Amino acid sequence: MSEAKTYSGSCHCGKVRFEATTDMKTVVQCNCSICSRLGYLLTFLPPEQFQLLSGESELQDYQFNKKRIHHLFCSSCGVHGFGRGNGPDGKEMIAVNLRCLEGVDLGGLKPAHFDGRNM
Repeated sequence: MSEAKTYSGSCHCGKVRFEATTDMKTVVQCNCSICSRLGYLLTFLPPEQFQLLSGESELQDYQFNKKRIHHLFCSSCGVHGFGRGNGPDGKEMIAVNLRCLEGVDLGGLKPAHFDGRNM
């Protein structure tokens, strides 16, 4: 995947809907306790490439460890579609769970492994 495209995404019940524009050049599979349990495949975007379309009032926030990332999930169905935080450079970023986007060929992705367990 090389060209940026806008994808529609949602939680399972559809109350939380969003759009993400990404080229998916960087896909990350983290081994930290939450990412490995939830099976995340993540790509990271600047906020201007993400738009929450509906469901802000449905979102719950979970933070752990250093509390740098807001792991957001739908309060109705429990699906984690995206999170918010700051990257290593201090800039705001959105972490999008590619499993929640429509029309993504997950088998064609080559995720980089990130050792979040030992951070």
